[in-house]
Amino acid sequence: MPVSGKPAASPTTATAARTAPPLSLAVLGLGVFLLVLAPLLAWYVTPRAKVTPVDVDVTTVFAGSGSYFDTAALKTRDHRRITITRHVLGDVAASEKSGRAVWDVSTTVDTPQTLALKDPRRAFQWTTERWVTDRHSNAPVHCCEEAPTRFDGDAYLKFPFDVQRRGYRWWDNTLGAAVPLRFAGTREVRGYPGYRFTGTVPATRTGSRQVPGRLVGRPRQGQIQAEEWYANSGIELVVEPRTGRIMNAVLSPVKTLRAPGSRRTAVTLLRGERLEFTPGTQRAQVRMAKADSEKLVMVGRTLPVTAAAAGGVLVPAGVVWVVRGRRTGGRP
Repeated sequence: MPVSGKPAASPTTATAARTAPPLSLAVLGLGVFLLVLAPLLAWYVTPRAKVTPVDVDVTTVFAGSGSYFDTAALKTRDHRRITITRHVLGDVAASEKSGRAVWDVSTTVDTPQTLALKDPRRAFQWTTERWVTDRHSNAPVHCCEEAPTRFDGDAYLKFPFDVQRRGYRWWDNTLGAAVPLRFAGTREVRGYPGYRFTGTVPATRTGSRQVPGRLVGRPRQGQIQAEEWYANSGIELVVEPRTGRIMNAVLSPVKTLRAPGSRRTAVTLLRGERLEFTPGTQRAQVRMAKADSEKLVMVGRTLPVTAAAAGGVLVPAGVVWVVRGRRTGGRP
């Protein structure tokens, strides 16, 4: 018996009518993936990329003129070149075990005579430290055989990530305390912009040293515990804002001896007049700061914006293509 109405569609025809072109589904899927990836990069990956590195091996050199006490001649040598060399080596094994940034720091202060010896043990002054920080906040962490154990402040070998235009507390290892630094505008280092921070250290007693009494104006006393005093008339640090890397540094340290209870300087052990990163150190620090900053911009801004923009185009296009494909049975 004949049946009125449209003929029933065959299985093959029905399937074709419900099928979208595979390429349209791929476009839609890619668009959705990019829209999900954009906030993931900005809010999840970027904060985890802002971590203090542990596999560091960096040497920075300060140089300038100044005075120092020649212990052999028992007199102060003026207008001489003073060199400060700081070598930072990351302890990768300790860092991975603790989850902290563990850096071993060796600092030498050299005169022209000791610099030629190329032996830190024979330098005018040599100190070693073990600096441990939180890899995200840059705050000191008291673990992992740090030395000395009294570190304080929020900046030392570097500043925290995303440096603000405000004051910071910079650890001065000679003083053995944190020094307040104030924001002092912007300054370029080798053509690269940074934030400038300045501070000073008033004359402060830092310890004592046994010396002949005549050296500090007490000739009737054989050996005497003279007071060690330290000051710094000009600390200037230029910091890359995004990474916190110090691109240039200027120090003006003064170390003196006084007789016990005296207010007068008896001997100037060291006086540095604007000891500054050498041109080679500045170029190296700027190069590393620029490379690290560009990586953070890529992960935190360029890739998320690009992914969001591309996803915003591909998703609507994919939806339209899928709908049209279903209507046409999958034909282009």
